[in-house]
Amino acid sequence: MPTPLAPDARCPCLSGESYGVCCGRYHAATAAGPHPPTAEALMRSRYSAFAVGDAAYLLATWHPTTRPHTLKLDDDLTWRRLDVLRAAGGPFDTEGVVEFVAHHRSGAGRGTLHEVSRFVREDGRWWYVDGDQLP
Repeated sequence: MPTPLAPDARCPCLSGESYGVCCGRYHAATAAGPHPPTAEALMRSRYSAFAVGDAAYLLATWHPTTRPHTLKLDDDLTWRRLDVLRAAGGPFDTEGVVEFVAHHRSGAGRGTLHEVSRFVREDGRWWYVDGDQLP
């Protein structure tokens, strides 16, 4: 169950915008949109979905060819910070890559997820395809 976040709260992706202006508008959208215009915007919205526990959004933005049937989020993880290291994939590209480090805390302590994620843009919409975790 997603954790409610006020539209005027700071967005978890740390873009500097409020949640309602940034990732929240994508989380609240229907299949008709709006959709993130770039691969980086989609990756940021997916990070924010992890932060608020919105598994439905994560599944809805996962490319159908690689999407799992279900997704169980770890309730013990609290996502704390996102660092985007590089990003490619603009509004007119068909492929994108985003390298990021996501910082989290859990009962076991602090940790990070360093990943290079791949995205595709089909029919004007960006999709997460998969990613490679780095040490």
